[in-house]
Amino acid sequence: MVIGAAVLALLAAGITWGLVAGPLRPQQTDATEERVYSDPDQQRERVRTPAIPEAVAELSASGFAPATAGKLTVAISPFTPPLGYVSENGATVGSEPDTAQLIADGLGLTLNLVVVSWADWPLGVESGKYDLVISNVGVTEERKDLFDFATYRRGLHAFTVAADSRITRIAEAKDVAGLTLVVGSGTNQEQILLNWDQANRAAGLKPLTLQYFDDEAASLLALKSGRVDGILGPNPSAIFRATADQEVRVVGTVEAGWPDISDVGAATARGNGLAQPVHTVLQTLIDTGTLARALEPWGVAEEILPTSALNPPGLPRREK
Repeated sequence: MVIGAAVLALLAAGITWGLVAGPLRPQQTDATEERVYSDPDQQRERVRTPAIPEAVAELSASGFAPATAGKLTVAISPFTPPLGYVSENGATVGSEPDTAQLIADGLGLTLNLVVVSWADWPLGVESGKYDLVISNVGVTEERKDLFDFATYRRGLHAFTVAADSRITRIAEAKDVAGLTLVVGSGTNQEQILLNWDQANRAAGLKPLTLQYFDDEAASLLALKSGRVDGILGPNPSAIFRATADQEVRVVGTVEAGWPDISDVGAATARGNGLAQPVHTVLQTLIDTGTLARALEPWGVAEEILPTSALNPPGLPRREK
């Protein structure tokens, strides 16, 4: 992955991610201050797009009624840079907020970005409290029972370990036997590790232990102190983390839909009519290069899909 200009600027400015509870906020060192997408007044710097007539027409014909008239209410869990984080000025910034802004623009709506915990977005979207979730949500067969997806990025996860770890490579199930790994609850990463552990146990290998933390800082503290062996999370965040912190390194990646491919998409309540207009916006943004321009500063542009898909195959259901 190529680290984008916004990420490099943050690193060059001496901004590191502090070990604090709750949302991550950049901490300023003695280096000369340089802020990128960190001030609410600077949101004009985001790449924007005019309303896309085809998508606006589809939205009008769909019968979809936004949670708030004239606005696109988008749920996001902004606790993992560079995908999303809360700046020291209280702005929600990153590649996912920028994607949400473009989708709202394309639909001719005003963006209403709502910060939620990862555990809260499914019920909120299903109930119509939030129109959409854009928060590195991977397509899964189980999620498609309740949500419609319009994809835009490749789903890839990465394993992070301490720099002095004995672990040099994690690529398949047997590599995690006997390890203690941090993973997010209810995520694709968790399902992959549970499937791997099931296969390992059936093969007589040592069981895997999973640990869950509420925020990135606690996970890193556990990793650096030796209480866990590694972290499995989104690839962009792992690359950013390893670039910003020489005490950790990436030792492997796995497809988000292992053993198949599972891409990342904007998700809305199933059958509400919003997915098709969102899909049209995303495909237009991809075709014009607008999405790439928006995500390049965050180092995520190379993960953009060539074609947005509606409800493609996702992470298989876990065997009971």
